Amino acid sequence: MSEVSPEHGHIDLEKPNAARVYDYYLGGDHNFAVDRQMAEEAIAMWPDLPLVMQANRAFLRRAVQFCVEQGIDQFLDLGSGIPTVGNVHEVAQRAAPGARVVYVDTDPVAVAYSKKLLQDNPDAAIIDVDMRDPERVLGSPEVAELLDLSRPVAVMMVAVLHFVPDADEPRKIIARYREAMAPGSFLAISHASNEGRPDVGPAHADLYRKRTTTPMTMRSKAEVTGFFDGFELAEPGVVFLPQWRPVVPDEVGEHPERLTGLAGVGRKP
Repeated sequence: MSEVSPEHGHIDLEKPNAARVYDYYLGGDHNFAVDRQMAEEAIAMWPDLPLVMQANRAFLRRAVQFCVEQGIDQFLDLGSGIPTVGNVHEVAQRAAPGARVVYVDTDPVAVAYSKKLLQDNPDAAIIDVDMRDPERVLGSPEVAELLDLSRPVAVMMVAVLHFVPDADEPRKIIARYREAMAPGSFLAISHASNEGRPDVGPAHADLYRKRTTTPMTMRSKAEVTGFFDGFELAEPGVVFLPQWRPVVPDEVGEHPERLTGLAGVGRKP
């Protein structure tokens, strides 16, 4: 595995970073030794973790494809993370050439590698803004240039809201984005939860709380469903990751709760 260079912006090499740990789970190489060490500790505690992350990535791809099939050709990906195979713009632009995507993240590695990946793509951009600041996100030049918010847009909040603590009022953050979305827009959410694996979920969240600068808040199905206030949930509602519109029904398996993340997509009427 190659070691990424810490040349882009300020990178704290003393603490693991959630985006880089996630990259490691997915088999990427945009991570440091401190990230890999924490990831291995977490896997020792919860061996299914890489499968959970892969299931989350698969949900992202299916959600983007679903939105394209509903006529969506512009995407705002909040907390987009480090680029890996099956990014939003790759899925969207393959299905709908000319689809436009704005990624939003604050991790220096994620921003740097996204800029490098997108440098020759005029229909996609990355902005270095905290998704908890909707005014800065929505007011950015990149959003103004690439997205027409008078038309339907898909807002992706995939594996990001569990890093927004209750004190930051995630429902108010979502409401501000909802206000900016035209009728017919979609919101896609995936979120960590204890509901499928209460035996290991809390310890996993505790590891993030102790070791990273981005502590994790596990939430219930009822809480995640509440994030879709003002949206009409698409079938099958908020479910475990592999249960959300699987390409092949048999791939869900007998125990979808083992891949304990929750996922759903809603439409703004």
